[in-house]
Amino acid sequence: MSKIPVFIDCDPGADDILALLLACNMPQLDVVGISTLCGNVEGDKTFINAKKTVGVIGKDIPIYRGADSPMFRELITGKNVHGEDGMGGIASEIPTPNINDNSEKAWDAIYREAKAHNGELVLVAVGPMTNVAIALAKYKELPSLLKKIVIMGGSAAYGNVTPSAEFNIYVDPEAAQILFKCGAPIYMLGLDATEKAVLLPEDIEKIGAMTSNQAKFAYAILKNTMDFYIAHGHAGNCMHDPCAVLYIAYPEIFTGKPAGICVETKASITRGKTVCDMYTDIKFGFENAYVMTDVDRDALAEKIIEIIGNY
Repeated sequence: MSKIPVFIDCDPGADDILALLLACNMPQLDVVGISTLCGNVEGDKTFINAKKTVGVIGKDIPIYRGADSPMFRELITGKNVHGEDGMGGIASEIPTPNINDNSEKAWDAIYREAKAHNGELVLVAVGPMTNVAIALAKYKELPSLLKKIVIMGGSAAYGNVTPSAEFNIYVDPEAAQILFKCGAPIYMLGLDATEKAVLLPEDIEKIGAMTSNQAKFAYAILKNTMDFYIAHGHAGNCMHDPCAVLYIAYPEIFTGKPAGICVETKASITRGKTVCDMYTDIKFGFENAYVMTDVDRDALAEKIIEIIGNY
């Protein structure tokens, strides 16, 4: 079986870390590069967190640093979820490996890998879309070089950082609008699906019973963020970013349909809203994304536990 080449752009962040752990151990995927940017925490922290995560994984995967701020706005972080360090307070316990820093910027690496893989590269964006937007602006042919772009972000109906906006889109709405207008095939794993993709406490305890270093790392991350999700009415930890990587290998556990998406960049109350015509009488007249609306929760939890159990 030939592996799917994947480049992951992320802002680690607890759920980004879980997505990296899964993607780098899924037999269907070949993670050819990881890039980081500001989002859940500042850019210097997300870069270090990615290095720490790759160190735990124990694979030689290049990491590229990207944007330290949104394109036109002040940074808003998700420290209320992920903690000051982005790891729920355990970053100091995880050693930083001796990995050479790449001088190549994230957007240049994305373009280079897209060219190298002759239209087969899947770009996964699970943070704000700043790095991706800069790549799209700098390299006009990039959309035609990518097989697809899979994102965690947005929603067809509601928000989580405001009533109308999901965090990744809210942080840099202008970048998200560039993404949705680029013409590449876009697959959106937004809150409609990811808030149903819950690891229940009993699922997490199954991971806690595992003995590998990666499983222990995953368990610590999950336990340290569980209180936030429970306090906000969820039955367990929402697997937001893991949904994006799992979708690539297991699309059958997700349900969705094509829709038109635009991003609100001008208003204040609805800043970052992914305006979706899926449920509206009036349509945009174009379908620029495939929007996931549901997930088989049991199947998703089973896959996560299986992959982690094979670490």
